Amino acid sequence: MKYKLGIDLGTSYFKFGIYDEGLNLKGLARVTVEKDADDGRLCEVPSGKFIYLLKTGISQACEQAKISPDQIDAIGYSSQANSFILLDKHDGPLTPMVLWPDHRADKLYPEVEQLWNDNAFLKTTGIGIEPSSEFCVNKILWFKYNQPDTWKKVQHIMTIPDYLTYLFTGIRAGDVGTASLLGLIDCQSGQYWDRAFNILGLDVNLFSLRLEVGFEIGKTNQASSNLIGVQKNIPLYAGSLDHHMAALGAGLKKNADLSISIGTVLACVNFTDHYIPQKDICISPWKKGQYCQLAFDENGAVSLEWYKNNFASQHSMEDLNKMALEVSSSDGLTVKAFAYKFFTLETAFENIMPCHNHGHFMYALMESTANTLKELVGKLCPNHKPKKIVATGGGAQSDLWLNICSEKLHSEVFRADCSEPATKGAVI
Repeated sequence: MKYKLGIDLGTSYFKFGIYDEGLNLKGLARVTVEKDADDGRLCEVPSGKFIYLLKTGISQACEQAKISPDQIDAIGYSSQANSFILLDKHDGPLTPMVLWPDHRADKLYPEVEQLWNDNAFLKTTGIGIEPSSEFCVNKILWFKYNQPDTWKKVQHIMTIPDYLTYLFTGIRAGDVGTASLLGLIDCQSGQYWDRAFNILGLDVNLFSLRLEVGFEIGKTNQASSNLIGVQKNIPLYAGSLDHHMAALGAGLKKNADLSISIGTVLACVNFTDHYIPQKDICISPWKKGQYCQLAFDENGAVSLEWYKNNFASQHSMEDLNKMALEVSSSDGLTVKAFAYKFFTLETAFENIMPCHNHGHFMYALMESTANTLKELVGKLCPNHKPKKIVATGGGAQSDLWLNICSEKLHSEVFRADCSEPATKGAVI
């Protein structure tokens, strides 16, 4: 029997799923992405460690599935965006893989501000969010201005899925889905937008070829077989952003009208035939003539972790969830958005009463995230209410949390039937 490999290049973990022909998960590996942080501003992974993570994850997934790598006949991926590596003319790494949370660029460069303020930017790129110093193009300019000797040697700029593609096939190409968040892509054509490169003062030839989601990029070569442990001549297919692929793997449009992610960051995903750029939403190319809408917010599960670590460290998250289930309401207790940014309960919560226990605080935090999700859903679906919403992410494992979301959204909210839907989406 032949099997498919789905790779999810997440920020905290790389996940590797082995699926059979019926899309049944047979083996799963989760490999922790240990980053080099230095002074706390950096967030990077050396290329050698990146390769090691791929090799380890594939080996562990195959071992759990009780198969050998030569039984894999296709590979797909899902990926984080705005993470990149700089290479020289010999394709040697000039930098580690710089991940999107990296803060080495502590300011927004004027060129980036000019690009985002361009009258045609939103209409062309579909990016409806404000620019950040964490964006790839801003950090590329940081290297250009702060490490000129390194910059002179740069011949290739590869995003993290581009580099994975190169390691597997030797081809300098990647998907248009993750690349759409660079601010360099004409969303409707799926091609690079020349004006963006002119404004930023960057050479388009430094970047990889962009291919449609689902396109067969190429086949694994001898180098990848020696380096990573996969067999030769296995086709590798272009994926997309992890939120997009998780929505696909969770059954969006097949079993649900909308997909939400209840994780560290909250996200809502919708597939649509209509290209309507708007504020607070990022649109990416999907299938031909179709687009993927994404709205996200940082008011996610990180606030629950903040509460546990600072005020209930003696309890497990499972225990706290049970306490919230027992109280069955917040009893008038409310919480401000982004509670984790506050230092005390008194500044993060309102209407605190002596009778409130851990359960009430957890319930209030779950309600806060559900209210934020309601806002995100309203942005994606302003003219209709989705009847069925599939949920992914760690928070989706809580029945209580899902019930709270159902009540707030006035929709049926249910968890995905796959523990790692992004790997399943990559395989699909």
